[in-house]
Formats: sequence, C-alpha cells, structure tokens
Amino acid sequence: MARPEPPASWADLPFFSEQDAEGRTTWGRLWARLEAEAESGRLWQPEPDAIFRALALTPRNKVRVVILGQDPYPTSGRATGLAFSFPPGERPRDSLKNILAELAADTGQTKPDGDLTAWAEQGVLLLNTALTVPVGQANGHKGWGWETLAQQCLAAVAADGPRAFLLWGGPAQKLCARLPRGGHLFLESAHPSPLSCYRGFFGSRPFSAVNRWLQNRNQSPIDWTA
Repeated sequence: MARPEPPASWADLPFFSEQDAEGRTTWGRLWARLEAEAESGRLWQPEPDAIFRALALTPRNKVRVVILGQDPYPTSGRATGLAFSFPPGERPRDSLKNILAELAADTGQTKPDGDLTAWAEQGVLLLNTALTVPVGQANGHKGWGWETLAQQCLAAVAADGPRAFLLWGGPAQKLCARLPRGGHLFLESAHPSPLSCYRGFFGSRPFSAVNRWLQNRNQSPIDWTA
C-alpha cells in the first residue's frame, strides 16, 4: 500500500515537510500507524487515494470558503474524502440531510444529490478534523495527529486573505478559536447532526450569508445546488 503524497499546493505545511531526528515527518509517522492497522486486519477509510481529496480538489490558492467537519463517515463505503459529502447516487442521510434541508429553507433551492464535489471545485474546502476513521468507530483516529494538519491548513488559509469559515458545532469552533478575525467571515452555529440541528443550525441561513459576503467582495457566489 503506497503512501499518498500531499497535493502540491499544501505540501509545504510542516505536517508534510518537517522531519524529526529520525528523518520522519508527522505524516510519515501517521501513515505507519495506518499501515499497521491495515496489516492487522483493522479496516479504515476512505481509500488511501481519497485521504487528501479535499486538499486536491481545492488547492490552497483557490480556497474561498471553509466548511469544517469532524471525521469521515464510519459506515463502510460512505467516506469520500470530503467533509459531509456522500458518494454519488447515494441518498443523503444524517448531517448532510439536514445541511441540504437548511439550504432549501435558506435559498429556496434544492440540491439533487449528496455529492459535494462541485462545492469543492468552486473553492469550498470541505475539510475534516481527522482524515481517516476506523470502519464502524466514529472518532476512532482522533488524537492520531490529524488535528495538527487541520490546524495548519486553517492557519494557512486564514493567512492567505479574507475567507469565509462555516463552523458547525463546538469542536470546529474550538479548533478555529485562535484564527485572526480581521477581514474574515465566521459563521458559527450548532452542528447539523440529528442530535443538535434544532439547537441553532436550522434557521442559521449560512449559504445565503456566504454568497452575500462573496458578492460584496466582487467574487462570484457559490452554486450550492451543483
């Protein structure tokens, strides 16, 4: 199983580039743990070539909006490498079902499926805090070092210029607490999961707010229905 290489625009982050005394990067050490899991028969996802899919589809200089998730869906076959996204043709459930319901309530428009690839291609970085998960065990790779990568990505994006950050739930808000606020748009609400969506996610109208902010900056809006 070959170790995936980081997309070029993100490869200079310390997670990928800085080596310890033994010549290993943080990513190298984390990958060794993933390999050991696989060799012992403990399944994890997404597939290796999809681990950095969010970073590949949204190069650093193309990021306009950040949506921060927690970790990939633990249900077998559902993780796509994009936060909240479902595989093409699969009916949205759970958090994504609520996200699309809020989109319809907010904009009056509907998205026909749960594949969010087109959002990523428009500059929406769909980044999870952890990029892998054991099958059937939510948060099973929490604390493995993925949070370091997420923090470095967020800091880099914030340093590159004004961006919109959609922070749904306490973990996302905590991870971004130290980012500079000047010039950016931060929209914070409850998480869209079925357990918390009625505590402030529904009615938060994030999609129209992001597009107004982008248009005020003479940028094209996101086509959330794509």
